[in-house]
Amino acid sequence: MTRRRARLWTRLWARRLLPAVLLAAVLAVAGCGGADVPAVPEGTVRIATGAEGGVYEVYGSAYAGVLGERFPGPARVLPSGGSVDNIELVMAGRAETGFTLADIAADALAGREPFGAPRRLAALARLYDNYVQLVVRDDGPVRTVKDLKGRRVSVGGEGSGTAVAAERILRVAGLADDVELSRLDVGASARALAARQIDAFFWSGGLPSAAITDLRRGTDMRLLDLGSTIEPLVREYGDLYTRTTVPASVYGLSNAVTTVSVPTYLVVRRDLPPATAYWLTRLLFEGHPRLAEAHPEARRLDPGSAIMTYPLELHEGAVRWYRSAHR
Repeated sequence: MTRRRARLWTRLWARRLLPAVLLAAVLAVAGCGGADVPAVPEGTVRIATGAEGGVYEVYGSAYAGVLGERFPGPARVLPSGGSVDNIELVMAGRAETGFTLADIAADALAGREPFGAPRRLAALARLYDNYVQLVVRDDGPVRTVKDLKGRRVSVGGEGSGTAVAAERILRVAGLADDVELSRLDVGASARALAARQIDAFFWSGGLPSAAITDLRRGTDMRLLDLGSTIEPLVREYGDLYTRTTVPASVYGLSNAVTTVSVPTYLVVRRDLPPATAYWLTRLLFEGHPRLAEAHPEARRLDPGSAIMTYPLELHEGAVRWYRSAHR
């Protein structure tokens, strides 16, 4: 076996096989713990989500509705710039849980930019995959990523995972210094594209994303193929990025588009009380039908894949729920 193949196999083990072994271990020892259920915690539950028009906002609002029916205190959504902001809100104790992209969680765990030091994060669940969507007007001049040179491009709002992924894609495409950047959230980006104030915008979100669906109703638009950037992106920034496809049917486009996806995790501080983590996880799954009604991406929630949160460890309270659920 070549060294390259050995490294690939090691990463595959870490990302895919090891979580499966963890689930098997959880099931094997399920009978070892006590049958008692922790009391539902008191106090407000705050969920860090994202910008209006994104899946985090829709998913998080539905999740808050589920939590609010069982927690003694209120459950409320905290709008934010996105993944980076959400991690900082959680770590600062201003939110009990939040949505974040796996690549941003990995950066936080390691203390890489945009984080100045390692963050002690844990996961409750892997939720679904986010798709990087590069949106342009159908009647515009931009047909490929290279056509972005010299153009006005929104890379996503400050504090968002979109901005991190977008700037990495521009960098591997050799365009880091050759575009006119703006930092607008997805709703503002869609409005700016419709008004011809920008030539393209990046968005990393589940399918469909409401802001893009709304844009499509009044503006002929397309998604650009990102296939040429995926191999250098993975080589430079790691294999949490995966080649995938946005089906044509999602936005009523003429053809499917190759892009890159990144998992979305629900995260907490490692020192969050285990009872809180247990109930946040339990109600996530008990509320699954309502979450799925709110957004199609919530249909993907499944205990078998939810534990695959590499490189984050599951919080001990979440592990307790996964064990009890599979007795």
